[in-house]
Amino acid sequence: MSLKERINNDLKTALLGGDRFRGEVLRGLKSVILNEEVAQSKRETGLSDENIEQLVAREIKKRNESAAIYDGANRPELAKNERAEAAVLNDYLPAQLSEAEISAAVTKTIAELGASGPSAMGQVIGAVKKELGNSADGALIAQLVKKALS
Repeated sequence: MSLKERINNDLKTALLGGDRFRGEVLRGLKSVILNEEVAQSKRETGLSDENIEQLVAREIKKRNESAAIYDGANRPELAKNERAEAAVLNDYLPAQLSEAEISAAVTKTIAELGASGPSAMGQVIGAVKKELGNSADGALIAQLVKKALS
């Protein structure tokens, strides 16, 4: 079953089961997927699971950024809602790698590329992201690469 089918099935289950919050979050995700399909002219064929995972990761990042802004504005009730939405969306991403696993991949990539110095940061980050895909947070990858190259 494709990721899009899984999201649709979970949406139906949530709505039939009376879980309005989960249903609304998944309805929003479905809308984001549809908008991206239209933007890429892939409405008939649909997006690949990898593309959908990227959209989910982007939506989670938006929710986390919003939660941080709400925390800064002393609005914890709104931040809690954003984090709850991110938790629902997180179910549709592959298992996230630990910091140690990402660090090992960064070290390996730096050795393979023979990179040194901050000027090679972009090249190393790109290679690590390509290798790890959506199973690692991009901000954490960038942080570990910067630390390793400094």
